[in-house]
Amino acid sequence: MMEKFTGYMREPFYYETDQMGIIHHSNYIRWMEESRVALLDHLGFSYTKIEKLGVIIPVLEVTCQYKEMIRYGETVRILPKIEQYSGTRLNFSYEIYGLDDGKLRTTGSSKHCFLLADNQKLTKLERVNPALDRLFHEYAQLDS
Repeated sequence: MMEKFTGYMREPFYYETDQMGIIHHSNYIRWMEESRVALLDHLGFSYTKIEKLGVIIPVLEVTCQYKEMIRYGETVRILPKIEQYSGTRLNFSYEIYGLDDGKLRTTGSSKHCFLLADNQKLTKLERVNPALDRLFHEYAQLDS
């Protein structure tokens, strides 16, 4: 049985803060990407492995809603979730929690598609790699 990803732990670096020791808003998008990469690694299909199949997964849209500040010295747990998978599109949601207090600090989302690397044309993942297509379908069911 497939195991659900329990989250990506992240301790902010000092350079990610503003003058007040609060994490600068631009870093949350990077953290969401880091958690997405960690989820793919957890599933056994790293970005490197997917790109070796001749497939790229560009970001089409990203959102971020800041609920509470995160400060330098706090560790967070980022939970990426597959919200929707259609074979040509892959949408994630993200929740960022303070590790010490368990409070929801930030939510976000990202939307992606699958393109053939050689010609940048939209592709159905099942045509390129049926196993990865099944994996995303199955994992998306776990998340729903």
